[in-house]
Amino acid sequence: MNSFVKRVQKGLHQRRIHASSNRRWQRLTAKINRQPLEKDARPVVLFNASTRLQAVSQNAAYSLLIALSLRNQGVPVIQFACRAGLSRCVLGSNREDFDQLPPCQRCMRQSEAVFNNLNTVWFEYREDAQLKHAISTLPLDALLAFEYQGKPVGFWAVNSLRWVLRKHHLNDDALTRSFMQSFILSGWNVYQQFTALLQERDPQAVVLFNGMFYPEAAARFACLERNVRVITHEVGLRPFTAFFTPGEATAYPMHIPASFQLNADQNAALDAYLGKRFKGDFSMAGVRFWPEMNGLQDAFLEKDSDFENIVRVSTNQNFDTSQVHANTLFEHMFAWLEHVRATALQHPGILFVIRAHPDECRSGKESRESVAQWVAATRTADLPNVVFVDSGEFISSYELIQRSHLVLVYNSTIGLETTLLGKPVLAGGKARFTQLATSFYPASLDEYKILLEKLLTQEHIEVPPEFMPNARRFLYYQLYATSLDFSEFLREDGVWKGYVSPTNFGLEQLTPGHSATIKVLLDGILRDGDLCYPV
Repeated sequence: MNSFVKRVQKGLHQRRIHASSNRRWQRLTAKINRQPLEKDARPVVLFNASTRLQAVSQNAAYSLLIALSLRNQGVPVIQFACRAGLSRCVLGSNREDFDQLPPCQRCMRQSEAVFNNLNTVWFEYREDAQLKHAISTLPLDALLAFEYQGKPVGFWAVNSLRWVLRKHHLNDDALTRSFMQSFILSGWNVYQQFTALLQERDPQAVVLFNGMFYPEAAARFACLERNVRVITHEVGLRPFTAFFTPGEATAYPMHIPASFQLNADQNAALDAYLGKRFKGDFSMAGVRFWPEMNGLQDAFLEKDSDFENIVRVSTNQNFDTSQVHANTLFEHMFAWLEHVRATALQHPGILFVIRAHPDECRSGKESRESVAQWVAATRTADLPNVVFVDSGEFISSYELIQRSHLVLVYNSTIGLETTLLGKPVLAGGKARFTQLATSFYPASLDEYKILLEKLLTQEHIEVPPEFMPNARRFLYYQLYATSLDFSEFLREDGVWKGYVSPTNFGLEQLTPGHSATIKVLLDGILRDGDLCYPV
C-alpha cells in the first residue's frame, strides 16, 4: 500500500511540475505572438520529432528557444509538428512489442501545450500503398539498402532502428523487419509533407534535431534537395549547452582557425574543466556517467606486474548515431574489437585492458549487443593477457591511462583525454577530435595494422609534439566556442534526467543585445554566421 501511495504521489508531483513548465512556455509564446512581424520576411521552419514524448527535453527546449528568439525579432516561425504522423516513432516504440502503438495522445497534448501560440503546421500519417507493397516481402538486407523514387529511405530508417533496438547487428526476423518497414513508410511520409511545406512556404532556413533519426533525416534530405539552408543541433559537452551546424551535428564538424592558440585565461579555464572531468565530475544532457570513480584494485596491480606493458582499449555504444561517421577503417566497432583480440593473441607479453562504455548499462538505454556479451561469446576474458572492465565498474579510466603504454580507442572521447594526459592514442575510427592532428589515425586499415604493430613493439612511443596543443585547442573550442550556453534560460525540471523547465527570463533577454547565445544563433540562422562564440 505504501508503495502504491508513493507511486501516486510521484505521479502527481511529476504532472504538477510539467504542467507548471508548460504554462510558463505558454505565457512566453503568447507574449511573443503579439510581436509584429517583419514585412515580407521569409519564415524559419523548426522540426524535432525525436527527443521527447511528453514534457520538454533539452533538445526540445533548444528548438523552442530558437523559435521564441526568431519570432521576437519579427521573423516568422513555423513549427512542423507531429499529429500521429509516424506509424512508429523513435521514443514511442516498444522494442519488445511492435504491436504496441506510440503514446500519440500524450505527445500531441504536449505539442499543443507548448506550440499553442506559435504558427504550427501539423503532419498526419498518410501511407503510400505502392511503397508498402514494394517493401512488404523484402528481407532485412534489402530493406536497409532500399531506395524509393531515388530517395535513400532505408538509410534514413536504419539509424533509428539500431537506436531503438539498442544494437548494431540486426536480426532478420519479423520484429526487426516490421520496425524497419514502419520507419521507412513513416520517413517517406515526413519527406513528402515536409517537401510540400518547403514548396509552399519557401523558408529562408530550417533548424532540425541532429538529422540522423529518420523523421529529421527525411526533412534534412528534402532541404538539401531544394538548396534550403538547414542547421542541425545536438547537446554540447557542458550542462545546458548545444552545438549547431549546417553540417551533420553527430559528426561535430568544427572549423578551428589555424591561428587560434589558447591564452593564459583560456588555458586556466580548460585546466579547471579537466580537473573536474578527470575525477568523473561531469554530465551531458543531464546524465552523469560516473556516480563514483574508484582507484585500481590490488588484484589488477598484481596482474599488471606480470606483463611488459599495458594497452588500454576503450569502446563505444555501438548503436549510437555517431557510429555512422566512425566506421571508416573498420566495418563497425566489433570488427575493430576482433582485431584487438587477434592482436592480444599475438602479443602475450602485453596486458590488454578492455573497458566497456559506462553508458552501456544506463537505465533505459541498456545495450542489447554489449561489449560484455561480445567478450563472453568470444571468451576474450579467458585470454591470460586480457582484463575486461564492464560498464558498471567505476574504476578510474584516467589512472589506468597513466599506467598504459598505449591507448586504443574506436571513436571515444577518452582518446582526446589520453592525449591531454600526455599518452599515445591510436584511433580505429573517425572521431570528433581526429579533425585535428590529436592522435594517431591512419588513412587506411593496412596502415592502421602496420602502425599498431610498430607502437606495440616500441620501448617508448614518441607522441608528436603537435598532438597536445592541438588537443587543447580542439577541446577548448568544443567547450567554449561551439557549445552555446542556454543556462540563463533553462533549469533541470527535477523529475526526469535531461528534461528542463524555463527559468523566469523575460523577452528582452531573448535578444542579441542581451544574450551572446541568441546573437550567435540569429546570425548563424539568418545570415550564415559561424554558429560559435568568438574566441
